[in-house]
Amino acid sequence: MAVDLDETGTTEGRTVRAVYRQAGDQLVEVDLARLSVEEVAAGQPVREFRWYRGRKHYSGWYHAVTTGRMVAYESRLELARILLADFDPGVVKIAAQPFQLIGPDGDRLRRHVPDLFLVHADDLVTVVDVKAPSRMKDSKVIAQFDWTRQLCSRRGWAYETWSGADPTVLENVRFLAGYRRRHLLEASLVHQVLEAARRQSTIGGIEAALAAQYPAEAVRPVVLHLVWSGDLLAELRVPLGRATSIRAAA
Repeated sequence: MAVDLDETGTTEGRTVRAVYRQAGDQLVEVDLARLSVEEVAAGQPVREFRWYRGRKHYSGWYHAVTTGRMVAYESRLELARILLADFDPGVVKIAAQPFQLIGPDGDRLRRHVPDLFLVHADDLVTVVDVKAPSRMKDSKVIAQFDWTRQLCSRRGWAYETWSGADPTVLENVRFLAGYRRRHLLEASLVHQVLEAARRQSTIGGIEAALAAQYPAEAVRPVVLHLVWSGDLLAELRVPLGRATSIRAAA
């Protein structure tokens, strides 16, 4: 059912509310039209996570270098989408379970907590819902997505429903995430690796070019970190290896 949200944050005269948890752990409820992007992006998950034996979903926390803080996830699929957001240089803020939307959808009152809230360098906001592929055609899920999409549109936000990515790309990004923290690397090698990348076209070529000075075990983590950070560009649609094509970013 279509949602008509006016600039006061109402649908058909009834208020659409958003509940979020501030960084100080205080719950706040406001009209959706007045929801603060900055406070949501800096806040905590609006709902508490529960762990118990036999749970079907694997929950946890991921340290995002984009924000320098922990981001919660409720499933491995959500973690995959967070990894891609952390890898994306255009994303500058990531929040999980950012708020609960409460408002009318036709004759019913709907409540929904989106999975992710992404703020981009150009100030665009993307709200993301993650669902397993097997549930993407469920009529209840579709109705929830439609309602959320229209509310986001009225706020000028993008809305994304996500159920997975190219498996090879995702596995490469998951692997690169192990090298995302620059302070754990040999910082003095960064300049040499970037210089070598201007003359070499593969990961193995960079390692060979620096072999007289540094062992591959020291060079490779720096190469992989620079791919993660975007300073080096690699083809991620094939498994990463010594033969992977690589070049310095412009």
